[in-house]
Amino acid sequence: MTEAIPRVPNAYAAIRRYGERGRLWLEGITHADPPADAVVADFAGLRPGHGMGMLRHALEHGIDTVADAPASLRALFAAVDAEPLWLEHARLDRAAGHLTRHTSSFAIVLGAASLTSGAMNSTAGLPLVLTGRYTTQAAVRSLEVGSWLEAILTPGGLSRDGAGFAQTLRVRIIHAFVRRHLLTEGNWDSGAVGAPIPQSFMAFTLAEFGHIALAAMHKLGVRYTPGELDDIYHLWRYVGHLSGVGPELNPADEADHIRIEELYTLTATEPSADDRIFVRALTHDYLAREVAHLIPWGGRAKQRLAVDVVNGLTRAFIGDGPATMLAVPDTRLKYAPTVLGPFLGGVNRTLAAIPGVNQLRTRRAFAQRAALMNEQRQRYGVTHDMVDTAPH
Repeated sequence: MTEAIPRVPNAYAAIRRYGERGRLWLEGITHADPPADAVVADFAGLRPGHGMGMLRHALEHGIDTVADAPASLRALFAAVDAEPLWLEHARLDRAAGHLTRHTSSFAIVLGAASLTSGAMNSTAGLPLVLTGRYTTQAAVRSLEVGSWLEAILTPGGLSRDGAGFAQTLRVRIIHAFVRRHLLTEGNWDSGAVGAPIPQSFMAFTLAEFGHIALAAMHKLGVRYTPGELDDIYHLWRYVGHLSGVGPELNPADEADHIRIEELYTLTATEPSADDRIFVRALTHDYLAREVAHLIPWGGRAKQRLAVDVVNGLTRAFIGDGPATMLAVPDTRLKYAPTVLGPFLGGVNRTLAAIPGVNQLRTRRAFAQRAALMNEQRQRYGVTHDMVDTAPH
């Protein structure tokens, strides 16, 4: 197994430390998403756009209404239409409220903590490098992710007829298209680096949105109860199920998320120049620009301060060592969460203890989120929701 992917660092250490879980992780680097890949293989024989048209029709009206659907597409819908026995829709809706209530904090940590943590493994970012979407259009890509999050983090969004369900299936098929392109036209060396967008890295993406983001939010003073955390991990487990992550690697709870993070770090290839360019584009061209909009005064000093804030948060979230490897400049503002986090945490705990306040904050956050997303789309000239509907 490890001989098939010789460039995976610390492969034997992963097995020694994590046993069967480590073995499954290493195997997952060589495995992609056979059901979705089979669909895209069948779509390749159709006229351009017809396959995605069938997918959208099946999402809206059901697979039985698509007369010419290939067997692979019918099999995919049979799998996702059959809900897992552990699924509780009420918990999904509660989780959407928990995360949306703190939309600003969640948006910041997804950039400064989650995506930068993912950039610590150059192999994981290789598909984006080869497709040309890694070091360019950081704001556009962030808004595409934001559109998907808006859809899944809405009550009912992950129900069978919800927008989040549909967008998650679209993302899954987009990933399969990327795999097919890289394997047929991109000189992808599976024997050296495993499968493009493999099971293991898809599982890590869930940890990026899950525990990595939650740990960073905790540093910012967002304090969730154990029950709220359980709801959130339940949501990401179902997203993993819809995204094609097999039960062997799909994280069900916090411990699973943490183990996936540890295995990702242990077996990572060092960040490349592309990873550093990506992080700079993300932090300077998007996150800092958004932070600058929150600063009341004008002038050049505002942008410089916003860049320092983002660099400080990134260092606070991922640590000085990884931040240095990603060429994130050092700044004393990295201590800000340590100073402000406990105070903000106290404020949040006090507000949460007042009956009805959390519910009010959640309703307001849902009402404000759409306006904020529209404002950002206008600022960056983004008119599409995800890459498959992008004008280019």
